[in-house]
Amino acid sequence: MEAPVYTQIENLKVTVFQAYLFWENIEKNLLNLALRLSMGVREKTDIIILPEMFNTGFSMNSEALAEEMGGKTMQWMQKMAYQYNCVVTGSLIIKENNQYFNRLIWMEPDGKSQHYDKRHLFGMGDEDQHFSPGKEKLIVELKGWKIRLAICYDLRFPVWLRNVGQEYDILLLVANWPDKRSAHWKALIPARAIENQSYVIAVNRVGHDGNQIYHSGLSMCLDPYGNTVYYKPEDEDLYTFSINYEELVKIRRQFPFLKDADKFTIEPH
Repeated sequence: MEAPVYTQIENLKVTVFQAYLFWENIEKNLLNLALRLSMGVREKTDIIILPEMFNTGFSMNSEALAEEMGGKTMQWMQKMAYQYNCVVTGSLIIKENNQYFNRLIWMEPDGKSQHYDKRHLFGMGDEDQHFSPGKEKLIVELKGWKIRLAICYDLRFPVWLRNVGQEYDILLLVANWPDKRSAHWKALIPARAIENQSYVIAVNRVGHDGNQIYHSGLSMCLDPYGNTVYYKPEDEDLYTFSINYEELVKIRRQFPFLKDADKFTIEPH
């Protein structure tokens, strides 16, 4: 594999919103999130990251809560992206072709969007009984950074998230990860950062959901060496930080082990 050619790329300003979510209440969530953003976003940012199913909580009530593409929540995301002149991303329940998807929307300020459908559906929570799995990975670009999108349970599947040929610089994961498995969360995120030589930004929710499952947040950003850039347990948090591309380049040059990675293909489900 040829060594990648690096160009000068700006630092990326990232805003994470570790939010409390109101159970199955789209209107209340959108109003609350907009209010909190208006009070909390104090500086120019490049991206605002919301949790998994940020408008409903992690509900299996897909038929009642699903929206079409371009529906109310996507219109809200477009409005927020335009207002803050940045990308807004988070997942919601989408109905398309009589199927339901846990879909991560990448909404740009000009209203253009891309999406990633969650590939690994959480069978222990019956997600596979109510949703269809995604088939395709998605890598988006922002200010020269290449960003791989993922959702919650995907974190447990390193082959799916493998940084083949250094194709991404950031692994961005949104989640509703319960506190009772927080030890796994805290182990797997550093593993993904180190093995893929990428930043990992993982945004979780806080509080109890409608099934009385408690979420302790623990949203974090780790650099490619596994060092902590941002970490927040327990409390709702809206926070902006910066990540450095030169640091990524430095680590990859010092430890160029990705060039020795095994080659493989992933078969469709």
